Amino acid sequence: MSATEKGYAEFARFLETVSGISLGDNKQYLVTSRLRNILKEHHLSSLEELLVQVKNDIRGQLRTKVIDAMTTNETLWFRDMHPFDILKRVILPEHFAQVKGRPLRIWSAACSSGQEPYSIAFTLEEWGKSNPGKISPSDKIIATDISSSVLAEAKQAEYPMLSLGRGLDTPKINQYFTKVSEGRWKVKPEYTRKVEFRALNLKDSYAGLGKFDIVFCRNVLIYFTGDLKKDILTRIHGTLRPGGFLVVGASESVGSLQDKYEMVHCRPGIIYRAI
Repeated sequence: MSATEKGYAEFARFLETVSGISLGDNKQYLVTSRLRNILKEHHLSSLEELLVQVKNDIRGQLRTKVIDAMTTNETLWFRDMHPFDILKRVILPEHFAQVKGRPLRIWSAACSSGQEPYSIAFTLEEWGKSNPGKISPSDKIIATDISSSVLAEAKQAEYPMLSLGRGLDTPKINQYFTKVSEGRWKVKPEYTRKVEFRALNLKDSYAGLGKFDIVFCRNVLIYFTGDLKKDILTRIHGTLRPGGFLVVGASESVGSLQDKYEMVHCRPGIIYRAI
């Protein structure tokens, strides 16, 4: 199936409306490759036909499949590594120097299949061993994503060895996981109990999330238009406690929101402190 210009334009508008993702030009191959199985399953030959079916799908199951296909991205354990080093080296020491007796709350936005929030949980546990009495069983990581399929995978906390090899060596695998069957490993309970998964479209309200000390929103803002990115970052600021930290992707920034965020140079790496 090749996408016509009209079909691609209509689909791009649909995707931006429901998810905020701006495809831009010349992404027809990405769209057709990700939707190929859905089109085949539903005996559809074009994006136009798919959109008609989505609009007529009262239960919304096809729409969910399409959103999942277009928003699900492969991720890694300890992706880019610098943010997790900064969490141990800068954020946690500064946080606990200022805050005492209150559980730590972290938001992992666009968490995909769970590698980021679990990597954060691993990092908290490791830092806590060197800083007794700081990390509490009441500390919580709220992990959100728009995709129901990846959230189901994340909640299961069970991964094939091929996935674990993307960021973890054998000692780390044995430290954080329990082998449950040939080639499959499950995150140990002491880490999974720290993470709570919720469905959330970043375009929607964050009111039900509560307040956070740290927000990880990495490698997702690049897919949004400038206006939506500014809106999301403004509303993330509203979830951060004063002095809380925002961690974005290496190629991302807070743009013109210097009145809400102070840049912190960590050498290497940059994070932002809520003003």
